[in-house]
Amino acid sequence: MATGPDLGKLQQLAKLIRYHILTATTRAGSGHPSSALSATELMTGLLFGGGFRYDLDQPAHPNNDRLIFSKGHASPLFYALWLAADRLSAEEMLTYRQFGSPLEGHPTPAFRYAEAATGSLGQGLAIGVGMALNASYLDKLPYRTYVLIGDSEMAEGSVWEAIQLAAHYRLANLVGIIDVNRLGQRGETMYGHDLVAYQRRVAAFGWETILIDGHSLPEILAAYDQARRAEQPVMIIARTLKGKGVALLEDQDGWHGKPLSPEDYQQALRELGEVHLELRGEVARPEDLQPPSQPGVEPAPPVYPADKAVATRKAYGNALKRLGAAFPALVALDGEVSNSTMAEIFKEAYPDRFFEMYIAEQGMVGTALGLALRGKLPFVSSFAAFLSRASDQIRMSQYSDANLKIVGSHAGVSIGEDGPSQMGLEDIAMFRTILDSTVLYPADAWATERLVEEAARHRGLVYLRTTRAATPIIYGPAEAFPIGGCKVLRSSSKDKVTVVAAGITLFEALAAHAKLEKEGIKIRVIDLYSIKPLDEATLREAAANTGAVLTVEDHYPAGGLGEAVKSALEGSPVPVYAMAVHRLPKSGKPAELLEFEEISARAIAKRVRSMLRQ
Repeated sequence: MATGPDLGKLQQLAKLIRYHILTATTRAGSGHPSSALSATELMTGLLFGGGFRYDLDQPAHPNNDRLIFSKGHASPLFYALWLAADRLSAEEMLTYRQFGSPLEGHPTPAFRYAEAATGSLGQGLAIGVGMALNASYLDKLPYRTYVLIGDSEMAEGSVWEAIQLAAHYRLANLVGIIDVNRLGQRGETMYGHDLVAYQRRVAAFGWETILIDGHSLPEILAAYDQARRAEQPVMIIARTLKGKGVALLEDQDGWHGKPLSPEDYQQALRELGEVHLELRGEVARPEDLQPPSQPGVEPAPPVYPADKAVATRKAYGNALKRLGAAFPALVALDGEVSNSTMAEIFKEAYPDRFFEMYIAEQGMVGTALGLALRGKLPFVSSFAAFLSRASDQIRMSQYSDANLKIVGSHAGVSIGEDGPSQMGLEDIAMFRTILDSTVLYPADAWATERLVEEAARHRGLVYLRTTRAATPIIYGPAEAFPIGGCKVLRSSSKDKVTVVAAGITLFEALAAHAKLEKEGIKIRVIDLYSIKPLDEATLREAAANTGAVLTVEDHYPAGGLGEAVKSALEGSPVPVYAMAVHRLPKSGKPAELLEFEEISARAIAKRVRSMLRQ
């Protein structure tokens, strides 16, 4: 006859975990012990109560249950759990927050049992949505995803985006656990200990809710058991006390992010009583199930007649559909604009690999990260302007070694009449700031096709900028577009200026070249389709050969193509001039706006003449 969990042992494990929380933070002289102590029973009951299934020797096992600490500041609890699971030594635990230790102040994948980098509050649940989507819709595996959420971060809109998405996709394999410890960084949270306030709100979105005492192991275990039988996402709403187990800290304001002094630490250990330092918990193993194998198929080559203009956003959709056969792990997510970004072309071909994220860009990027961390290849698309809403999720993704591909369409003033609210004019800057990111900006359909494929094959964060308007075909099917390259489209031994452009302004530069050539003025024209990394050698050679460089971009000056070129040519005696969007834009026809911002062919030609006169 099967027996239930040993409550006595679980209580002793909780005491052991509290001991290591206090010891590590006191030794480090920093950390958030009070925030970790409040969730100790919740997490002890989860990992060691028999319901959490995980192969401790294979953290990447596809059928492991997943655990995400959205309240990443509770990291000493997270690490102490794996110590109690015998996957971390007491000596290693004492390296907490030290330089070079994988036990960082907030969890990152430097610690092999951390699913994702967390700590910027409000992001963990969306990552969990991605992992749960993967289990239910793609890998068809029975693993479950658990997310520990702080009550303070329930004020974040990103949490509610994730709650809506999880309910929409009926992710019964997703369990959120709200640690309602009442106290935030500077006082009481929005609802304090009013569990019903959280229950009403979460239940209204279509989640099953379970209210418990977060320090009662029997209630905790019963809640997890109920969650495993649910047919919709589950939120366990647990009343806890911040600093639980230490009288000096327990339910007391003013202790957020503060470790105990050595003297207070000794008093806390006396309160804990006898701790069995050798005690270790057992984690149930998962079934050894694997996702279905799907071999890739070489896609059919695209066709673009040379005499027909094609919008690069349309070519993006075509490329995504074509690559769907070659990359079985490729999935697409879109923020309810797929008929504009043209991700709908992929959706029509692979409806089971397309996820509508609605107008929830933060949830979309977080979900995509969760999918990427489970081995999928997500392409995320929206208007370039709207991606700024998810800038923090994008920023945080770099710390999870994200293999994300993000596509922003309708970029720049060239979108025309829709006006400034729709014009992505900061997107290149935003993505260039991300460490080791790649930023690509194709000008025509063939360049887009090749760069989407380059993005798919590249490991890391890639941003690809597409254009609303149809643009002429200037390349052929045999043209290669390696990341870090560029194309010299016009050149001669008599060139006086190098004009560097990308995307829509490349065609303005080519038109300016034709105008100036009629006047006997030769300029070199470079398509800088790879803005980061860029082809420094070619730029330096062109600068040296022509004596001056002029950049032209449909983007604000700060952080854009011009600044990228200036950085690449640092130390060169050749002057670099920049043309960019410098006036507050307004509605108008694309040609009118390019003229208004002085990034049109006429403006380029005028600027070149002025440079030569100087």
